[in-house]
Amino acid sequence: MLKLNLSGGGYLPGIEMYSPNGAENDTSAPKPARHFVDSAEGHEGSVMVIAAPSLARSAVWGGLMTARAQYLGLQGVVVDGRCRDLAEHRDAGFAVFARGHSIQGQSPFTRPAQLQVPITISDPTITSEGDKLNPAPKEVTVRPGDLVLADQDGVVIVPPENVEEVVRLAEKGRAEDELCMRDIRAGMPVQQAFAKNRTK
Repeated sequence: MLKLNLSGGGYLPGIEMYSPNGAENDTSAPKPARHFVDSAEGHEGSVMVIAAPSLARSAVWGGLMTARAQYLGLQGVVVDGRCRDLAEHRDAGFAVFARGHSIQGQSPFTRPAQLQVPITISDPTITSEGDKLNPAPKEVTVRPGDLVLADQDGVVIVPPENVEEVVRLAEKGRAEDELCMRDIRAGMPVQQAFAKNRTK
C-alpha cells in the first residue's frame, strides 16, 4: 500500500486485536436517533470503525455491542479508542480491534455524535515534530465503504479504488516471500534469498 502512496500505507498503528482468542466533554454534538450499533442494520458483512476522543479512558465497545453486531451480521469492529468485556468478545468469536481496553463503560464519559462519516485516525506514536524512523503520514482517513483488512498483525484500510492494485501487489509479495522462505529453509542467507527472489 505504501507503493501506491496511500496515506500511511493505510496502516492504523497502535490498533491491537483484542478478540477473538480524561475524556472530552462535547454536549453540543448532535445525538443519533438510534444506538450506533443498530445503525449497522442492513450492512451485513461489514466492519464497524469507531473513533473515540483521544483522551477518553472509558470503553466505547462492550459485550452487548458485540452481541447486537453479531446478530446484525457484522464481521468485526475497529475502535480508535478502548473496548471492554474482553472475555465476552472472545467467547463470541467476534473480531475486536482497539487501541486499548478499560473497565469503564461508555456512559457518561463519551457518546456517539455522527454515523457514516469519514474518520481520521492519527498515530499517537508520532510527535508533532515527526518521526525520522517512520516517515509515514501521521493519520489515515477511513471512509464509509473502505475495505478493512485485519488480523493479529494489525489493521489496514484500503480505499475501494485501490483494491485491484493492492491485491496484485499482495499476490506478488506473497509469491516472492514463499520463494524466499523455501531458499532460507534450504540454507540460503537472507540477503541472498531477497536478492534472488524479490523484485522492485
